[in-house]
Amino acid sequence: MQLTMKATGDNVKVLSHLLAKNPANLYERNHKGHSVRLFYSKFSETEVEVTIFVSPDPIELLKHTSNAYDITHYINDREFAVSSIFCSFIRSALGTALNGQPKEEFSAWVDHPFSFQFDFGPVASALSNQQIINLFEPLGYKVEISRGETGYSFDMKPKSTARYLSLNGVCTLQNGLRQLFVLIPVLDNYKHYYIDEKEIEKLERYGQGWLEDHPQKDFIWRQSLRFKEIYSMVENSKITQDRSDSQEEGSKEPAVKKVRLNELRYEKIIETVSKIEPRESVVDFGSGEGKLSVRLGFVNGIKEILAVEPSESANIRALELFDKAESKAGYVKPTPLWGSLFYYDERLKGKDIMILCEVIEHIDEFRLPKVMDTILNEYQPNVLIITTPNKEYNNVYDMEEHFRHSDHRFEWTREEFHHWCLNRSAQYPYELIFDGIGEEHKQYGCPTQMCMFVRKEV
Repeated sequence: MQLTMKATGDNVKVLSHLLAKNPANLYERNHKGHSVRLFYSKFSETEVEVTIFVSPDPIELLKHTSNAYDITHYINDREFAVSSIFCSFIRSALGTALNGQPKEEFSAWVDHPFSFQFDFGPVASALSNQQIINLFEPLGYKVEISRGETGYSFDMKPKSTARYLSLNGVCTLQNGLRQLFVLIPVLDNYKHYYIDEKEIEKLERYGQGWLEDHPQKDFIWRQSLRFKEIYSMVENSKITQDRSDSQEEGSKEPAVKKVRLNELRYEKIIETVSKIEPRESVVDFGSGEGKLSVRLGFVNGIKEILAVEPSESANIRALELFDKAESKAGYVKPTPLWGSLFYYDERLKGKDIMILCEVIEHIDEFRLPKVMDTILNEYQPNVLIITTPNKEYNNVYDMEEHFRHSDHRFEWTREEFHHWCLNRSAQYPYELIFDGIGEEHKQYGCPTQMCMFVRKEV
């Protein structure tokens, strides 16, 4: 999978500075078992041609020892097609150009238009040629689409299903790349990563200055976000803006703000914790980057917060977040701890409240009984709060994936979650209180389900 950028005209050599890549050198990096390479095939006063491509490392793939994770778990033919995977691989290599941040002496060239030709492929897309043309033509590109000839020795089909695109137009390097980074995943409608509200932020950032007026804007948003719940955030923001405009014109109709599911989870947990007595000591298990823990720091009555997380990098980011809030009045700074649910830690015993917010679904089901025994039998918190996705609600998201996140080991229906919690309470002196988080669907319930284990007097 590759992308070739050709530029002609005066001053095109400056593109090497906008890309922050020396034309005399071959750029080569290893990204999760794949090689990312960039090189210049032409570099003259009036013509520059640069290609960036990704190829799988066959030895690394054979060994299955990629440092971070084996991305081939997600891939079939997409490993060799220009898609969202390709964009994620090359984003760091083209970061300087995408962000428009070359060295200061070349910053004036960020907004300078050049005559470009972008060639990329192969593209595996269910869109018709006309649909593809409708994505790029409004941006000022002349679009050429071709298919490779097949070499079968038997009668199957004369043309490949994969297509190659060539775009010719005048634009800045930054805008051209941002348009490709938004529209290439739209072509494929396949994403190798979990799509959440952060995707909205990416589309707003890369789409600034061109996506707002694109005639296919709604189609691009739907293809990019895919899930109804995520796309509804965009639709709702439009309603909010319209109503805000109406208020400026004298309308008394209140604006409605869409709250994201993550925020709803945190709000529900904070509301629940605020009603628990006593609540002096709290453990946030699987605290990640500390977004929930830092909110707990402002709850009246809490004197100690232990933010337990196995990832060192996440702990570092959490500490930065905790430090930023430290100057605010009434704030109890959480204590980050490196730890795991699979290892007993004496410091966590006998606390008032323990929280597992979207944690259990990341653990293999057969390991959960041991985890729960450690919590309910060894740590014995007065209250244990568990939240996890409601599998039934995935129907509302119109999901094609089996789970909401690639790292989930399971997702439970409401009945399955209730049954599992009841089995746990039968073994330990705890009573249960069930609740839901997020907008409730008449048939499928709430997107997140919650259970509170309350320790009985013994």
